[in-house]
Parts: sequence; structure tokens; C-alpha cells
Amino acid sequence: MYKDLKQALLDLEKAGMLKRIHREVDPYLEMAEIARQAFERKGPAILFEHVKESPFRAVCNIFGTRERIDFLFRDTLEGTQTAVLFKSNPVEFFKKANFGTLLRAARTGIHSLPKKNGSIKDFVECKLSDLPQLVCWPEDGGAFITLPQVATRPDESSSVMKTNVGMYRVQISGNDYKQDIECGLHYQIKRDIARHHQKALEEGRPLKVSIFIGGAPAHTVAAVMPMPEDLSELLFAGMLGGRRFRYFVHNGYLVSSDAEFCILGEIQPELKPEGPFGDHIGYYSGKHDFPYLKVEKVLCKKDAIFPFTVVGRPPQEDTLFGDFIHRITKPMVPASVPGLVALHAVDDAGVHPLCLALAHERFLPYAKAEDREPMELLKTANALLGFNQASLSKYLMIAATEDDKKTDVYDIPGFFAHILSRIDLRRDLHFQTATTIDTLDYTGARLNHGSKLVLAAAGTVRRVLRSDDSDLHSLNIPGIESIKIVMPGVLAMQCNAGFSVHEIEVALENWTYRENYPWITLVDSADSQDELDPANLHDFLWLTFTRSDPAKDIYGFHASTKEKHWGCEAPLIVDARIKPWHQKELSVPSSVKERAVKILAEEKIMAGA
Repeated sequence: MYKDLKQALLDLEKAGMLKRIHREVDPYLEMAEIARQAFERKGPAILFEHVKESPFRAVCNIFGTRERIDFLFRDTLEGTQTAVLFKSNPVEFFKKANFGTLLRAARTGIHSLPKKNGSIKDFVECKLSDLPQLVCWPEDGGAFITLPQVATRPDESSSVMKTNVGMYRVQISGNDYKQDIECGLHYQIKRDIARHHQKALEEGRPLKVSIFIGGAPAHTVAAVMPMPEDLSELLFAGMLGGRRFRYFVHNGYLVSSDAEFCILGEIQPELKPEGPFGDHIGYYSGKHDFPYLKVEKVLCKKDAIFPFTVVGRPPQEDTLFGDFIHRITKPMVPASVPGLVALHAVDDAGVHPLCLALAHERFLPYAKAEDREPMELLKTANALLGFNQASLSKYLMIAATEDDKKTDVYDIPGFFAHILSRIDLRRDLHFQTATTIDTLDYTGARLNHGSKLVLAAAGTVRRVLRSDDSDLHSLNIPGIESIKIVMPGVLAMQCNAGFSVHEIEVALENWTYRENYPWITLVDSADSQDELDPANLHDFLWLTFTRSDPAKDIYGFHASTKEKHWGCEAPLIVDARIKPWHQKELSVPSSVKERAVKILAEEKIMAGA
């Protein structure tokens, strides 16, 4: 397969999947907007031949369509899936195995082992300021590297097989960083680099960090692969790439022989402000103190190409990363969490804010269906909230597969209907308060802190969900501008500024259909929502789950607390209005959008954009 990024790009170009922009393009907002528009319209990968104030070319949207990802990994995907199945479920693997399967598994295993190869002579030196100074959103705190492969080892003497590789954004200008000498390293909670950093701090030494940019496409994917702690992402890079990961060691630093750029540096003992940065949930993450590197050396290949991506409100290119990884790791998650059948971290909701799970409920197999209640489901839910990246879930909705074998976590309206028609709102809401949440989620009390909610449902249907607009005629609530049905049993209400949630409870007291609509999301008035429509499922998911903290923002009809357990009657009310402590929603000036449209049209990449 591909030796490096350039080989992959040439292959894409031959297949008509990559186009070039020959004019000079500005890395300040302009390149990012071109990338966003190319992704939104399922356009090609784009190679920028001339980047303003940089000697290097740049490329984006490499992974922008499922077709393109499948093309890049057409020779290795099946073998990688086979290897993952063997690792997660050997019994199932051998049930399905034939000679071809075993041969693929053996070949994939050979390719997975890293290979020492190459030297410092294969690179030349450059400076951080030589790189394209990519600024994706107007209020970003500086230029960022958005597709880095950040590699660390427990210490310099550790085997390469102990290497952790993650994708943590790197800020290369702005704030208090000394130009060309320092760069910010933003790693979120529940990231494996923390183990290596902790060990270095305990031993009173700096942690050596290598930041690779480029290399074979498999190397980039490996950096976002949720590998077990005892397995290096370098193994997966070789497996998916169909070629052993080439490396050498320079002054104690691991260097990827096939990368376009390698930044080598040590994490300093103090912290420095990093950010703001327009992030993948759809809002800015703020300026906070994070680790930073003192840069020892920046290496690059001759005629190096700088790959980048742009994150923002889903879907974006990283959505395709998630989809691809799911296809590979599908057998692993149920094998890792006993009782789990299926799991879906919902991209439209920002990924971590909402997770849908299907699991077994077998604690009382002799119980009648009408007597079934969440028991084993709660064990599985707790396991999920301690498992890998699923531990960052804010809302976890979990259902019993025994109630309906056709329930599908990827059918969001169907899954909501399954949960809402069965859930006992007095019994089946389980909060975790004053706990950790995703670093990028600002709905909680402070950075990394907030709450979680498990909504578990098992048993027979206890309420019939409705979706009839005529039901709303008798529901008049002062201060509510509009009430819309999102899906069966779910309402979205837009309200005036200063509206009190308790006004809803008063109005619901005599509403005939209160039990038939067990979920209400409260959002800001239409004037403040730009072009968002809370009745649209895509907008509903984003508004509801990125703008609410369970402990702060959930209310309910006739709510009460018994033995420290909170519950209510239908409906549950989620206050998803913007709060003063929330971060700003991402947007770009219309002039930037218009400029990108013009460039794409004039370069004949996407005429009529």
C-alpha cells in the first residue's frame, strides 16, 4: 500500500478524487472555509499549491467521503476487520474462518509490527512559522495543527511497542507562546498520553513528545483509533496501512520515517494558556491552561505537504473518521462490555453528549414482561460509563433487547420511541452529579466537570406516544412562542427571554395529552436561533444535548426526591437554552464564505458552488 502521503494523493488524483487549487490561498479562514464547503457538498480532496506566507503545500478533505475512505483502504480494510474480529472474539472468528481468512489474518499480523528504518538524513529542518498558519474560525487563539499524530513513550528506554499515538490539537502561534520555540498541546481527559505524562512528572523529568504530520493515511486514522492501553496505535497503523510503520530514534525521540513533518520537543513543568479553538461540538472551547512543548527540532521532507482538517458542528470530516472506526471496531465493544449488544455515540448531538445503547436484561428471566424493569441494564450502563471513550457520555439512553429484537440504536426516532414509551420517570432516571464530563462540553459547573444521566427502559409499553398537531391546540403557555412536534412523544418549545420553566408545569396540569408527550425540550426564541429549527431532528439533537447539563437543566412534572432519588411524572423537561457560561457558537463572516465559493468555482473544482 502507500508509503507516504504523496503516494496516496497521487492515487486519489488518478481516480479523479483530488483536485488542485493553483492560486495563492490564505490560511487565515479562507482555506478552512474551502475545506468546509468541499466536505458539505461531498467534493474532492483539495491540494493547495500555494499557501500564503508558507513554502509548503497543503491538502484537505482527504477523508471527506465514505467512497474516498473505502478507496484508500480498499486492499487492507477486510484484513483489518478480520484481525479485529480475531482479537475481540476468537471463537466467532474460527467459526467463519477459511483458508483465505487465515491467510489475510497472517498477512495483516506481519504488517502490524513496526520496523526500524530511516535516519535524520531523510529530513531537513524548518521552523513552526514555516508551516501553513491555519486559523479555522475567527476567534481562534492562533494557528493550529489539526491532524497531528502525537507520539509518546513512558520513557526514552521504552520499547516502540509501548508508544501511544493520539490526536491532540497543537497550537503553534498566539497567546504567550514564544514563536518557533513553544507550542501548546491540548489533550482532553481520558487520553492515554496522560499516563506517560504522569510517570514523567513523578520521576521529575520532562516528557519527550514527537508530533508527526502526514505519512500514509493509515497513520492518521491510527491516531484516533481507540486502542486498548496495552496495544500501541503503531500496530494498527501498520495493519490498516498494509505496510509496517517505519521509524527511527533521534536524541531519544521517536521519528516517523514516512511523515511529512516531525516536531520534537519536551513538555515543560508549567502550563500556559491554550485556545480558544472552534471545536467539533460546534462551539469554541475557551482559553485554559494546558501543557506546552519546548520545541527542540522541526523536521520536514523535501517538498512536504501539510494535511489538515476542519472541525465544527457535526457532521464534518471527523464524522467520517468515526463511521470508519465503527465499521472496524464493531465486534470489539460488545466483547469488551458484557451484556452490551450495540452502542451509538450520536454524531448529530456532538458525539459524547448523547449515547444510545442496547443491552440484555436477564437478571430475572422468569419475570413476566409487564414486571420486567431495568436491572442488568444498570450494571451495563455503569460499565459503559467506565469504558474507554464511552465514559465521557453525558446522556446515556439504554434499552433491553429482549423487549423488541428489532430495536436499532441507529434508528434515532425509533429508539427514542422505544425508550419513552416504556420508561418509568419516577424510577428509571439515574443521575451522576459533580462528576467529570468531556473537556469540550461547557454545560457543566466548570472545565471537565458536570453531570450525567442514565435513562434506562425495560418492560412492556406503559404509554402511547402521539404526534398529532391538533393535540397542541389546547396547550397555551404564556411566554412560549411556538410548540413543535419533533417525533412521536417529543416536543420542542421556543420561549421568550426570561421565561420560567415552572410556567410549563402549571399549563400541563390539565392538558389531556401530557402522558403522551413524555419529553419536552425548551430552546431559545426563534430570533436568537439563526437558521436552526428545533423540530428538525438534526437541530433538535444538537440543541438539546449540547446546551444542557442533566443536573442543572432537567425538570419534570410533579418532580420529587425520595431516598435521594429524583423522579417525576411525564413529561421530562430539558432546558436547552443558552446559559451565560456556555461558549459561543461557531460562525464565519459571509465575506469569507463568498470568497471560498468564488475560488472553488473559478478553479473549476465545484462550479456553481
